[in-house]
Amino acid sequence: MLAIAQVGEEVLTIQAQTITDFTPELGRVVDEMLLSMEQAKGVGIAAPQVHLSLALFIMASRPNERYPDAPYIAPTVVINPNILEYSDKLESGEEGCLSIQDRRFFISRHEWIQVKFQDLDEQWHVQTLTGFIARIFQHEYDHLKGITLFERAAMQERVSSEASQ
Repeated sequence: MLAIAQVGEEVLTIQAQTITDFTPELGRVVDEMLLSMEQAKGVGIAAPQVHLSLALFIMASRPNERYPDAPYIAPTVVINPNILEYSDKLESGEEGCLSIQDRRFFISRHEWIQVKFQDLDEQWHVQTLTGFIARIFQHEYDHLKGITLFERAAMQERVSSEASQ
């Protein structure tokens, strides 16, 4: 199992590096990340959260004690992702993070997003994601940009307080 980085560790604050070498070692890293995420009862995990500055995350939603109403999706490996389009409409929802122990935040995310990413076989995928799965993607994508839930919540608080002035 890989150790999960906690807020304050530098790896969580830097932009992750694009993956260009799709070696068997990358598959082993994915297996270890999935095990670490499952043991921590997460629904997603990004490489920076396990001290690796790589543009890689896994989405693996399923009901658990942290997210009892989560839909089930098979683990999806997301490499070198981009968000191509997104809804204007935002949806607020509660989020936790494996890198911030025992804290939850209400975060606004796009209702739907169109994304592009590679899998372990270097194949490109374009998908439109909605609801909770779109939320997971956006949360993990933030990690690849060096943005934690603390920063995301602070950004939204600034926008909210500026709008009310």
